[in-house]
Formats: sequence, structure tokens, C-alpha cells
Amino acid sequence: MTTELPHTDATQGSYGGAVSQTLARVSRLHRLAGGRLLRPTGLCSGQEFLMMALWDAGPVRQSELARALDLDPSTVTLTLRRLEQGGYVIRARDPHDRRVMLVRASEESYALRPKVSEVWGQLEEHILDGLDDAEREAFARILAKVEKNLAPGEEGSPDTPGA
Repeated sequence: MTTELPHTDATQGSYGGAVSQTLARVSRLHRLAGGRLLRPTGLCSGQEFLMMALWDAGPVRQSELARALDLDPSTVTLTLRRLEQGGYVIRARDPHDRRVMLVRASEESYALRPKVSEVWGQLEEHILDGLDDAEREAFARILAKVEKNLAPGEEGSPDTPGA
């Protein structure tokens, strides 16, 4: 015997946090839409962030990449391994410090750069469809404030000691 789950309306905020629930759903949908658009490039959702960082930075320590993207080092290691298998990145020991792993975008990966940029432009237009210029500016401003509130170490942030 199975129980049918009732449809829940997160806007009612029965668990206290209608905005947070909506933001979580929107984030998930954004990631899925981005993943669908990225599929023809050969990249999976999330991998484009590492590639954008590498295209902009050049060779970088793997640990610095994890820190810059605020990702767990093990997540970066796994993602880089997949990107390396796909021929998008090259990892090598730092000749000056053999303990350090340097990562760089492969020459072939640079062909993806304009495609990734196009995908992000398409995604941007898709999510902002129906908003006028004033709404788009207000939305961007509000999201920037929300991001600042959620950033680690910000006063009142859930991961700030004493918060």
C-alpha cells in the first residue's frame, strides 16, 4: 500500500520560509535549464564554472580553484578528473613545488568559451522573459543583496559564529 503525497504549496510557508523554499526550487530549475542548454557543448551543469575560472585565470593551483569557487576540494578533484577525461583541462605538478597540482584549460577547450557565453546569455534571457528593464534592474539588485546575506562570514549569516 502506498500513500499519495499531497501537493504542497510552498507559498503558504507551512514550514516557515516561503521565500527560501521558492529560492531553492528556482535554483534547482535554473541549474536544470542551464544543464539542458550546456548539453551540446559536452559540459555538464556546474563544470562551466570551473572552465570559466580557468579560461580567465590561466594555470592555477587546484586548491586555489576550490577556494575561489567556494567548493569542497574533493568536489573540485572529481569535477576536474571528469573534465580532464573529456580533454578540457590539463593537470600537472608544479615544477617549483611537486606537492602542488596546477590546473589549466586545454587549448581545445577554448573553442567552448564562446558557446558557454552564448548559453549563459540564452539562460539569462529565458529567466528574465516578461520582465521590463526596471524589473530586471530591481531583480538583479535584490539578488545581489540576497547573495551578500548568504555569503560566508557576513554578519547574520547562518555560518557566522554566534549567529
